[in-house]
Amino acid sequence: MDSHEIIKQTVAKAGVKSVAADMALSPSLIYKWCEAKGRDASGADNPLDRILNLCQITGDHGPIIWLCEQVNGFFIENIAPDMMETELRVLNMTQRILKEFSEMLDMVSKSMAHENGIDKDEAKSIRVEWEDLKRVGEQFVLGCEMGAFAPELDETDSPQHKENQK
Repeated sequence: MDSHEIIKQTVAKAGVKSVAADMALSPSLIYKWCEAKGRDASGADNPLDRILNLCQITGDHGPIIWLCEQVNGFFIENIAPDMMETELRVLNMTQRILKEFSEMLDMVSKSMAHENGIDKDEAKSIRVEWEDLKRVGEQFVLGCEMGAFAPELDETDSPQHKENQK
């Protein structure tokens, strides 16, 4: 689905005039966001297009991660094709999980050492580390579920070969 279709679908729930008023924008701008853009179309770059462009230019998913957190979710990057290799990748992923876990524990330890409790700023820092840990852990589990780390079968290990041997 294209970004303008998502915007159109979302805006339709509340209505263009209501969204425009709540966002202190003109209804015509909201309508433009809901249209395709290009040679024959008159749509405008909508907020989704702009965020995507910002992330592509900077190579940083920070804005998307922040957005996900604002709606009580979290961003999980799809596993890269080069991670779909052997044992080495499994070890690398588990090391990343342990590293993130260690960083979170370190933050908790530092917080507790300071005045024997965790203040709001320290809680925010712990949250950052926790979100990083969740992302890395979920990426690993997703890779496992996708078969990214599955053993490479030689011909004698294939289910077809075993069936033919019976």
